[in-house]
Amino acid sequence: MTPERASAQAGPHDGPRPQVVAHRGASHDEAEHTLAAYVAALDEGAEALECDVRLTADGHLVCVHDRDLRRVASSRGVVSTMELAELAELDVASWKHPWADLDDEAPDRDETLDRVLTLRKLCETVADYDRPVQIAIETKHPTRYGGLVEKRLVETLRDFGWDRAGSPARVMSFSYSALQRVERLAPGLPLVMLIEHAPLWPMLRRVIGPDWLVGPGIEELREHPRLGRKIVESGHEMHVWVVNTAADLELCLDLGVTAVISDRPAHIRRLLDRRR
Repeated sequence: MTPERASAQAGPHDGPRPQVVAHRGASHDEAEHTLAAYVAALDEGAEALECDVRLTADGHLVCVHDRDLRRVASSRGVVSTMELAELAELDVASWKHPWADLDDEAPDRDETLDRVLTLRKLCETVADYDRPVQIAIETKHPTRYGGLVEKRLVETLRDFGWDRAGSPARVMSFSYSALQRVERLAPGLPLVMLIEHAPLWPMLRRVIGPDWLVGPGIEELREHPRLGRKIVESGHEMHVWVVNTAADLELCLDLGVTAVISDRPAHIRRLLDRRR
């Protein structure tokens, strides 16, 4: 299930309300990619969760954006060279709230919420939640494992029955080759071609599938005003990242995007509610 296709002819603010997607969870308030961030996003009413995945040395997909852990765990370890057991020992949340230990009145925290999260655990969280939730999974490239990342991803989704049309999951990547691999392995699974540089769109438009979604960054849409209109005119749905402000949301609504990916899902939902 994906958000309804927005009409290319729609005027400003016409069409369906965009889906609110939590970017790495509620990552404005909680440490990104932790279970705490995703639980917070669900509690805030996010309709979908976004994650980045990398493959460990022993073949597990984990939710980590960077190739190494320096930013989130003060570790020089490279994800692709580490086993899951090694990663599980790391605290990947304290960097977000470095003074939290000084709050004597704060309740004891469940440490499992602050550890490296596997994609499987995140999928289980989505599957078990008490309302329908979607999941948008980005595969990171380049990587030493190449296409094995997409193979493991499809295998994981297959375990949940999510490797086909109608799945609550969709796969995103800046790599056209990676999305081609997913299309071969799981025909019908929704795919999102992410765009970081506007000049690439004319080439990508000629090669991506007619039903693929397109994911431009909000900064590219601002710096290249014609890009959004060209994507709309091509008939592809747009999922835009990272939408955190009222001005960002206004631009997306003007373009009729079908999903907004935000670090602040509760804030974006409130802005949308005020428009009713």
